[in-house]
Amino acid sequence: MTSSYGPQGGDAGLRGRAAIVTGATRGIGHAVARQLAAAGARVCVTARDADEVRHTAAELGGVGAAGSVADPEHLASVVELTLREFGRIDVIVNNAATNLPYGPLMDVDPMAWREAFTVNVEAPLRLVQCAWRAWLREHGGSVVNVCTEGAAHVGPNVGAYGTSKAALLHLTRQLAGELAPRVRVNSVSPGLVRTEMARFVWERGEEELAAGLPLGRIGEPEDVARAVLWLASDAAEWVTGADLLVDGGTRVRAAGAPGAYAVHERLRAHGPARGRGAG
Repeated sequence: MTSSYGPQGGDAGLRGRAAIVTGATRGIGHAVARQLAAAGARVCVTARDADEVRHTAAELGGVGAAGSVADPEHLASVVELTLREFGRIDVIVNNAATNLPYGPLMDVDPMAWREAFTVNVEAPLRLVQCAWRAWLREHGGSVVNVCTEGAAHVGPNVGAYGTSKAALLHLTRQLAGELAPRVRVNSVSPGLVRTEMARFVWERGEEELAAGLPLGRIGEPEDVARAVLWLASDAAEWVTGADLLVDGGTRVRAAGAPGAYAVHERLRAHGPARGRGAG
């Protein structure tokens, strides 16, 4: 079956496409937006800081809207802006996230727990709903959700983050089943990546962390961005409902690196105030 979302040349069909990237002014989201633009896509970026949004949009030759993904009206305005400026929506990358509340689940405030799910799970669903009704239902496209390698296991002080990302992982699969064949929905699950959100984990003693990984280094935002780009493109046109691990071998470390997991030791060492929101 050949859809209207089929290949358009050697750039895996991204040239001339329109993409929305949330949390796009720093870290993984910024790297994703840059690589999409470099592949010829027109990009609408969104994040909370208006100055950073303007700078990133100008850098990429795209457009931007400042606001929180927790606000349904903001998500609707992002879809409207993308259609108004580009006339189409082909790719959605749900990257914005928060790792708050940070700490033991027995100490979590219910409202903070709710906020984590609003940003990490509800916002991706709402954005896809808006884009589906406005464009994707008729024309097709691709959605990539940024999850986490940690969604598959438990870790100290990141219970809210891990649980919400596990929900996002299931949401990815559910949407993939419901929106096929018009829309492909996949996810990437990064390990420890050099981002501001994870700085409190990797900044001190990076060599120790890297030594515990089979590939010998922590991740860079570009490592994840390349995986997102592939899943969003026509090179992955027969892939949906998949989760692509980009973790430097974190899941297989036990075969060659016995002893305590250094990342978990760092998480235990920092109190609740060290978590960070990026939604």
